[in-house]
Amino acid sequence: MGINKVILVGNLGRKPEMRYTSSGLPVANFSVATTERWGTDDAGNRKEHTEWHRCVAWRKLAEICGQYLDKGTKVYVEGRIRRNEYTGQDGIKRWSTDIHIDQMEILTPKGMREKVPSEPQYQEFPGASGNGEPAKAKEAGGGGSVPAPPNDVDLDADMDLEEDEDFFVD
Repeated sequence: MGINKVILVGNLGRKPEMRYTSSGLPVANFSVATTERWGTDDAGNRKEHTEWHRCVAWRKLAEICGQYLDKGTKVYVEGRIRRNEYTGQDGIKRWSTDIHIDQMEILTPKGMREKVPSEPQYQEFPGASGNGEPAKAKEAGGGGSVPAPPNDVDLDADMDLEEDEDFFVD
């Protein structure tokens, strides 16, 4: 038995991109930036490194992310790492590593967004899959003008998207 669990606290680089599978299930794609800061260099500048994480939310959690998240929103997300293989338009086989999130918590009220570094551009890929596990979403920090999304959202755990060849429909 193994454990595949990821916990991130960071800022969204852009508003989530909403899409739908050929069977009509909502999918939200967005990137979360996490920044490590430590010490100073010889010139006295603070050292830091920002890592970008590609996140994917499914079903009701995807709808909540699309409705309540925006660029700069600080979020807590839990999920698991999923590596996907796809063939690019140039015919070359590529891989991407995504975080398929199961839980999300908004940490920054809507009126108090933080600035984030420019997000690198990623090429979209077909063939990602969902998991059908329950999702939770809640807003933390109190106050603010954003209404709280539902705390516990029950999802259909029997849905298996891995068999869906036409993953995204525009």
